[in-house]
Amino acid sequence: MAAISRTAARPAARGVKMDLGLLVIVLAILVLGLVMVYSASYGFALIEGGVYEGQPAHFLKRQAMFALFGFVMLLILSRIDYHIYQKYVLWILGGTVLMLVTMTLGIGRWLVNSRSVQPSELAKLGAMIYIAVWLAAKGENLRSVNLGLIPFALLLGFIAGLIMLQPDFSTGLLLVATATAMFFVAGADIKQLLIGFLFGGLALVLMAMAMRYRMDRINLWLQSPFSDVSGQGFQVVQSLAALNKGGWVGVGLGQSQQKFAIYAAHTDGIFAIVGEEMGILGCLLVMGLYGLWTWRGLRIAWAAPDMYGRLLAVGLVAWVTLQAILHIGVITATTPFTGTVLPFISYGGSSLVSCLASVGILLNISRHGPGEESEHST
Repeated sequence: MAAISRTAARPAARGVKMDLGLLVIVLAILVLGLVMVYSASYGFALIEGGVYEGQPAHFLKRQAMFALFGFVMLLILSRIDYHIYQKYVLWILGGTVLMLVTMTLGIGRWLVNSRSVQPSELAKLGAMIYIAVWLAAKGENLRSVNLGLIPFALLLGFIAGLIMLQPDFSTGLLLVATATAMFFVAGADIKQLLIGFLFGGLALVLMAMAMRYRMDRINLWLQSPFSDVSGQGFQVVQSLAALNKGGWVGVGLGQSQQKFAIYAAHTDGIFAIVGEEMGILGCLLVMGLYGLWTWRGLRIAWAAPDMYGRLLAVGLVAWVTLQAILHIGVITATTPFTGTVLPFISYGGSSLVSCLASVGILLNISRHGPGEESEHST
């Protein structure tokens, strides 16, 4: 612990600047997201009425507030040495577990009064920090099934299980996929990965079968959403209709008609509105921005001064990338339907703030040069 304390206080390497390219990419996605949230949400506000009545910009204002708060978090975290999380990692894990347990038991649900607050999003960030520290500390022992794979599976299963009990199956699934990528980068061999995929896949199937609505969604996806157009397939069918109407160049910003049919198009269905209003070219632009995010993020991971920084960077990048893939997969009926937002773009306070916080941590990792590796490993 003494070595950790000393390294946590060290400043970034001299002459190393944070990755401004990553910041520019994130700002581009964020601005696009604000535009699309307004375009996709004002119709929902008009239809729902109630507290939104007469406030077509209600969701835009709240998203802008979340973006401002998240950007402040980004700036703060970009200046905090990421090694300090090692010192407080047990507190981070304890807070993460406590938050999930209280939500599972219903004790903390009175704190959540809107879809914009999702504790599982914040818990996912805490879990990735702990997993990065844990994997980095294992070293060569990670290749042992008894010392590496089994403890890792139990740890991951416990945290992901708590998230799925919220219930938030998609976030739990994303955490498992992200942690698996970190496990592979940490040095796991193919045998461990195959065993993990076998038993992990079986566990996920059992979790899916535990809830009837999850199996219904999987069966609908296997059959085709058009087999129940007015029922469970309605949301996906309307999303596909939006993409079809958009064609190559779209119908124009603010001109979407499907946003009046897709429920909460500003959250789970926002990529469909992007496709309708900006066309295939707009969809390619969005996917291209996520591709650039992945490239710059993995570039930071590759240049990280230590294994802990590399694993944390990989986890943060994979989290956003895999979630974007899942959201787009749902909208295009490539994957079974699940309520997953598009990072940085969809409306949602917890998602946006946690994503921007992850960017701050990534930027701090980018400020540390490869030359520090020997210092942090002592």
